[in-house]
Amino acid sequence: MADMFGKLYVRSIRLSDMPPARNYISTLPVVRNLAQMGELRFDKPVTIFVGENGVGKSTLIEALAVAMGFNAEGGTRNFRFSTENTHSELYQYLTVVKGMKYPKDGFFLRAESFYNVATNIDQMDSAPSFGPPIIDSYGGVSLHEQSHGESFMALVENRFGGNGVYILDEPEAALSPMRVMTLMARINELVKKNSQFIISTHSPMLMTLPGAEIYEISGGGIKSVSYEETEHFQVMRNFLNAPERSLKYLLEE
Repeated sequence: MADMFGKLYVRSIRLSDMPPARNYISTLPVVRNLAQMGELRFDKPVTIFVGENGVGKSTLIEALAVAMGFNAEGGTRNFRFSTENTHSELYQYLTVVKGMKYPKDGFFLRAESFYNVATNIDQMDSAPSFGPPIIDSYGGVSLHEQSHGESFMALVENRFGGNGVYILDEPEAALSPMRVMTLMARINELVKKNSQFIISTHSPMLMTLPGAEIYEISGGGIKSVSYEETEHFQVMRNFLNAPERSLKYLLEE
């Protein structure tokens, strides 16, 4: 990992201005915290955002992706489709400080709208073209002809080529625990190929990625933590260590 900081494509993010009070995004903990911090640095090739529902993790990930030129619903910088304009305006207030090197590859994977990406690929391939089918870069089989988890892994294993920046919003959503481990191995492989990952997740397994910087977002701030310190890991560990006791507490009247 020597000199890895010099190889990062995204060095930091900050708010160029605070969203107006009438805009709901100004009330999100991640926005208020970012305004107080001034700057959030990316010092490692894998950065993971964790936190409870509603703190604004996905909103921040989306804003970062859009500010970098990616389509709001996912894909590469070449995707320009829009099924429904629901993304927030946070990207307009976000400044991305980039590294000295320009990524040769990149992708924004958004679990909730990946279906729309798959549909757009099929639509583009149905149009006349002199080039090879786009789906060839994704394994050659329509993503709609695979399970949700299989299509996720086809993307990561075939389309992610290295020397890129990959922004992933809850990539574990469609994956079994075994496939999450396969994803972790692939991320590690791509990091060795000069890639940078910025991930929002609820998966305690993903949080254990060696060398990852974990930022926990809460109403009290944004802080760097170890995976053992995250609430996600502690809750999962306590539950699996004694599921009967946890269920008795949860289900008793």
